[in-house]
Amino acid sequence: MTDWLGDEHDELAVDQRWPLAPTHLLPRERWLWWEQLWSDVCALRVRFRLAVRSGWWEDQVQLEALAALAAWLERYDSGEWDDPLGKLQLLYDLERVAALLRDGGEPFHPDRDRLAFARFLIDGGCQPPPSAQTPHRPRQC
Repeated sequence: MTDWLGDEHDELAVDQRWPLAPTHLLPRERWLWWEQLWSDVCALRVRFRLAVRSGWWEDQVQLEALAALAAWLERYDSGEWDDPLGKLQLLYDLERVAALLRDGGEPFHPDRDRLAFARFLIDGGCQPPPSAQTPHRPRQC
């Protein structure tokens, strides 16, 4: 992993809090950002029965809604935020988030969509890990 991330002084920390968009990240960091969001979307889809659509990564509104929801929820799940009323607001807002996710064709199926997602990352200039055997490739749900 260190060869891919750089030398021992590399500031990249896998456990860091990522920005809500990967715009200003280095290519290798963008890959990790997208990988984390993939994992988050898989979890959100199951946990809240969100009707995520195939190709969500190509729709800017869906992308931003999913990234924001994942970041919001992570703060509660990690214990950083302990605000019952805020958590209820998040749960009430799930219906509004679901409305943002309705556009698109097929339902999201991680096994089927993974290859298209990885292709999107590579075409977008993300730097994939050097080997498909590393734990840093986009994960299946």
